[in-house]
Amino acid sequence: MVPYGTAKEIRVQRAATLNAAYAANPARFRHRRPAPPKLPTIAWINEATPEALITSA
Repeated sequence: MVPYGTAKEIRVQRAATLNAAYAANPARFRHRRPAPPKLPTIAWINEATPEALITSA
């Protein structure tokens, strides 16, 4: 869970942590620099089905 409005800052912190871990032990990552996951553009708790969207419109 990420508090509202803090996702970008948390992603930057994760990137710094991953960079430090890679610098300390690059073999652990099979010599590929790790990166935090991309931020989603839309997030759902219970995603509406296409049928529900059609009937509610």
